[in-house]
Amino acid sequence: MLRAPGGAGGGPCVGRSPATAAALLLLTAVLLSSAGDVDETVNWKTKQANSFVISRKMTAGQSAGEISNDPITFNTNLMGYPDRPGWLRYIQRTPYSDGVLYGSPTAENVGKPTVIEITAYNRRTFETARHNLVINIMSAEDFPLPYQAEFFIKNMNVEEMLASEVLGDFLGAVKNVWQPERLNAINITSALDRGGRVPLPINDMKEGVYVMVGADVPFSSCLREVENPQNQLRCSQEMEPTITCDKKFRAQFYIDWCKISLVDKTKQVSTYQEVVCGEGILPDGGEYRPPPDSLKSRDYYSDFLITLAVPSAVALVLFLVLAYIMCCRREGVEKRNMYTPDIQLVHHSAIQKSTKELRDMSKNREIAWPLSTLPVFHPVTGEIVPPLHTDSYDNTSMPLMQAQPNLPHQTQIPQQQAAGEFRMTTFQRFEVNGIPEERKLTEAMDL
Repeated sequence: MLRAPGGAGGGPCVGRSPATAAALLLLTAVLLSSAGDVDETVNWKTKQANSFVISRKMTAGQSAGEISNDPITFNTNLMGYPDRPGWLRYIQRTPYSDGVLYGSPTAENVGKPTVIEITAYNRRTFETARHNLVINIMSAEDFPLPYQAEFFIKNMNVEEMLASEVLGDFLGAVKNVWQPERLNAINITSALDRGGRVPLPINDMKEGVYVMVGADVPFSSCLREVENPQNQLRCSQEMEPTITCDKKFRAQFYIDWCKISLVDKTKQVSTYQEVVCGEGILPDGGEYRPPPDSLKSRDYYSDFLITLAVPSAVALVLFLVLAYIMCCRREGVEKRNMYTPDIQLVHHSAIQKSTKELRDMSKNREIAWPLSTLPVFHPVTGEIVPPLHTDSYDNTSMPLMQAQPNLPHQTQIPQQQAAGEFRMTTFQRFEVNGIPEERKLTEAMDL
């Protein structure tokens, strides 16, 4: 195996002459082209599971006793194409493990050599190596296997099942149960390729593998137990069916008997049906004739007017209706005041006046005594009561306690107390519903 020059210490040609640099480039091209000449040939058969292990030791070109610890990944593709054939699969678990090519060729590829390009990448030194694998596909029609059974093994991965020892043990267990004259593994597929989920990295869980086995004799009674109604019912309830020969596999292989598939190709009937022309099937109209290049011109002016005029007319009608409701259906301030009680208007006016006064006070923080702290209207009659002082009164020096002068409708009556003392009592006269009423307010001073 040849390795491309370069590696970890391979850098640009600094300090070399142009002739030396050109020679090195030519040598590199020759080595890369000669790397593709290193071929290896294997013989694979159709209707049979085949595999090829891509060894890290062989790719690195090391001796048999050395194994590189560098991470190496492989890329495989059909020569001249970016990917592999549809029947060929490749897997490599980690950059520190070997790669495996496996698959079952089809009959269409018999006699055609398939060249697979294998490119190895060293992730530490960035070295690359190329290797060609030539697969000769041969037919296996000499041994027809009409009875095929597909098993799903839960405790195996595909690369583990492809090992010759493990696959031989499994075929030996199947042969003890089935008792055929000829038995062969037809195909091996990973559960991930069948739509399975990647298992969680706990308890050494496996992804599972499907193994299809073919034989030349009918299925044994043990394998037929899966088709019993009792076992089918248990499978529908996600319970393990009762299989008598399960103990012959349980020592090494955990088989999901609910996923086993038994195919008898001797009883298969062709599903091809001749198409009869009838309802739902159009008659043959001959070859398709595309429309000519010269199409009739179409006038879209009327379509444009309809598309634009209809939404505009609807919007105009809605605008006029909204304008009539907003402008022509208003009652007006005078009509509103006419139907509003006077006491409610007085309350509303007092609230507006107090609000205006508070807004004016917020502009001038030096005002000490707001007028809003005094009553602005009588709670019973609704009459506006003037404040104790006018608006021009200087209230900055007003004391906290101030004697109020006699207001209108007030009467002072002297009252005699014990030991010849007199006290002035102030009464205020109110008129409620036209009837004068006097109420005692305060007692002012001693005589």
